Amino acid sequence: MFQGRNGEVKKRFYVDIDATHEGDDVIVLNEKFSWADGTKSQRIWRLTEQTDGSWKGVAGDVIGEATGQVVGNTLHWNYLLELPVEDKTYKVTFDDWMYLINKDVMLNRSVMKKFGVELGSVDVKYAS
Repeated sequence: MFQGRNGEVKKRFYVDIDATHEGDDVIVLNEKFSWADGTKSQRIWRLTEQTDGSWKGVAGDVIGEATGQVVGNTLHWNYLLELPVEDKTYKVTFDDWMYLINKDVMLNRSVMKKFGVELGSVDVKYAS
């Protein structure tokens, strides 16, 4: 769900994620979003582990590269996203934290900002 900075739920969605490998070095995440208003969207990530242990990722609506670090069961990502809202597209930053709870469950909490001002947060529970 997406919550505004005051905590009000603004949008709800379901996401189906399929993970595959391209060769030995690239993980592909195919995220298919189904929004409560009936719209659908998709984001395909290509993630690559760097020699220093950090991660980089690219996707069609991500400007430049996402950068991330894994510590224990946590992945911390940062990226700039092109976010369509009605007839406009905004560039917003995501501070994204993913917590692997066990082999079947991951929790994701992201804070979205524009010009350093918090717009809201996104919470997702992934379960297989």
